[in-house]
Amino acid sequence: MLLRERLSEELKKAMRAKDEVRLATIRQIKAVLKNREIDAKREFDDQGIMEVISTLCKQRRESISMFKEAGRDDLVAKEEQELAVLMEFMPEQLTREEIAELVKKAISESGATSVKDMGKVMKILMPSVAGRADGKVVNEIVKELL
Repeated sequence: MLLRERLSEELKKAMRAKDEVRLATIRQIKAVLKNREIDAKREFDDQGIMEVISTLCKQRRESISMFKEAGRDDLVAKEEQELAVLMEFMPEQLTREEIAELVKKAISESGATSVKDMGKVMKILMPSVAGRADGKVVNEIVKELL
């Protein structure tokens, strides 16, 4: 099943179940997706939809950390619920160890020797981890290993 169809089916299920958080989150995905498609003047495939959802996940993670700093536990809980819904539409996430293995492989392929070569490593690495790992975590691991 295509991701677009799955989103529509999950939206219908959320409506029937009267699950407000899930319903609002899926509607937001569809709205952001529609806006991005209008801007791009084309319909996105599954990969494009994944990128949109990945961006929304990143926004939720940033919001969670800011709300935690501000002591807003009520908003943290809401954002975490939305993030959980978003993650259902993402492929299985890589563990830190799996990312580290991919980074080591990319470092050997690129011949990188210092942090100055980080761009070469990221260029090789990002297509293989896109949507399956947070870019911030990948960046940290690359810095550690270089």
